Amino acid sequence: MRAGATRRGPGPGCPRALLRGLGGCLAVALLASACATAPPPAAPGGDVVVLLPDAAGKTGAIVVSAGGSERLLTEPRQAVTVAPGAAPGAPFVMTDEEVRRVAGPALEALPQPPARFVLYFDNDSTSLTKQSRARVGEVMRTIRERHSPDVSVVGHTDTVGGKGYNDRLSLRRARAVAALLAAQGVKRSSMEIVSHGKSNPLVPTGDQVPEPRNRCVEVTVR
Repeated sequence: MRAGATRRGPGPGCPRALLRGLGGCLAVALLASACATAPPPAAPGGDVVVLLPDAAGKTGAIVVSAGGSERLLTEPRQAVTVAPGAAPGAPFVMTDEEVRRVAGPALEALPQPPARFVLYFDNDSTSLTKQSRARVGEVMRTIRERHSPDVSVVGHTDTVGGKGYNDRLSLRRARAVAALLAAQGVKRSSMEIVSHGKSNPLVPTGDQVPEPRNRCVEVTVR
C-alpha cells in the first residue's frame, strides 16, 4: 500500500495479506485478523485492496484509511481502490477469477496453516480409541505432505483424580502418540511433547468430571 493509506483489521478470520502496486511488485505480510491483496490499480499511482477469507472460509474485516476517510470491508473479495492523498474509492467485489489471476501464485506460495488433530483415549488409559487409531494414518499423511514439519504433541486428561496423577497420565499419552509417529518415520527431533494434565482441558468442566473429550492428545502439524 502506498504512502497515505493505512489498514486496520478489527475482525477475526483472515491471517493473510498481499499487496500489489503499479510496478508489479508483490509484498506479502501476515496479519492477526484481516487480509488484503492488491490487484492492478484502477488509476496510476493507486492500489486496490481486497479482503479474502482465511483457509477455513471465514472472513474477518479490514478498515482501509486514506485521505482522511475510511472504508470498512467485511465481505469476501470486497475491495476498494486507494491513491495517494485521496479517500478510498467505493467498495466493489472482485470475482474469484480476478483474485486467482492476480494473487493466485502468491497465495499458493504462502505457508500452509497448521493442521490440528485430536486423538482420544480410553478412560484412565494410554490406549487410543478405535476411531482415533484409524486417524493416525491421516496424521502421517499430513506430516509426509509437509516434508519437514514441526509437530506438537500435547497430552490432556479429564479432571477426575489428582493433579500429579493426571500430569503423568497425559504425558504418557503424549509419549505414546509420539512413539506411534516415530515408528512410522517421524523424527523425534521434530516433535515437541507436552503434558497439560487436567489443568488445561479442551472442554472446560468443573473438578472431578469424567469428560471423555478431555482424554486426548492434540497433534498440531506446522
